[in-house]
Amino acid sequence: MTVTVLPGPERRRRWTTAEKLRIVEESETAEMAVAEVARRHGIHPNQLHGWRRQARLGLLSCELAEGASTECQLVPIAVAPAESKVCEQLKPADADAPAVIELVLRNGRVLRLPEGVTPARAAALAEALEGGRR
Repeated sequence: MTVTVLPGPERRRRWTTAEKLRIVEESETAEMAVAEVARRHGIHPNQLHGWRRQARLGLLSCELAEGASTECQLVPIAVAPAESKVCEQLKPADADAPAVIELVLRNGRVLRLPEGVTPARAAALAEALEGGRR
């Protein structure tokens, strides 16, 4: 039996989420067409269009597991001043109650977490509640 080994790069490459997001961001901010950005990275334009669609829908998110790349952009938030009407409405009846962080997930569920929760734990819980899709 004869086996032929073809030298060169593997045909099916694996892209991390951070790499996909970087390429998507480049395609959205670059002066060149999507096809040109795809060609620069050695992927088919349809692949890049798919990643862009996933990013728009929120299906492409940062990998927060240990050892994963954290080259993702953060979501902007607004912090209301303590004397605002919004903060007055949100104050618990019991002033000694611990602070709670509320996250509204993409699927509409609300995740309430204690103030001291670690980001990794919050991300794991959010992913579990969203159905674990990536």
